[in-house]
Amino acid sequence: MRKETTMNRGLYGRKDRLIKERRHDPYYERGKWPEPTCCPQCGAVFTGGRWSWQQTTSDAANEAVCPACRRIADNYPAGYVDLKGSFVKEHHDEILNLILNEEKREKNERPLERIITIVGGAGHASVTTTGVHMARRIGEALSRAYNGELSFQYADDERSIRVLWQR
Repeated sequence: MRKETTMNRGLYGRKDRLIKERRHDPYYERGKWPEPTCCPQCGAVFTGGRWSWQQTTSDAANEAVCPACRRIADNYPAGYVDLKGSFVKEHHDEILNLILNEEKREKNERPLERIITIVGGAGHASVTTTGVHMARRIGEALSRAYNGELSFQYADDERSIRVLWQR
């Protein structure tokens, strides 16, 4: 007769142990949408295995809200960009134009990358985005245009990012 040790029973014998998910992102698409699928809110189309700005040719397109529109509706950003310093206050309009131009460029290539909010204060501004690419691109554009200190901090298996730029 074999006697179980506490270590063996604790590691393998419990049926109620928690199983850790590899990735938990409620906006991550685990399956593929039927093609073509159109987002009724923004007009993005899922075709060829990805979301794009193509026009649908058939009237019988399926409808589903895209992940970016769901993030915006839930106010659940994947990217946070914080801008700090006196330079932000002095050049607010220029910085805002740069951020909006970066969104326009990124959004043309990736419809799921968008800005959710832009909030500004005295010497501080905060931008939230639907994806990590947009937040990183905004930080890199600010650093190229105005120098300053730039730092990135990824979290949640690289599903979210916090970007800090200051000057």
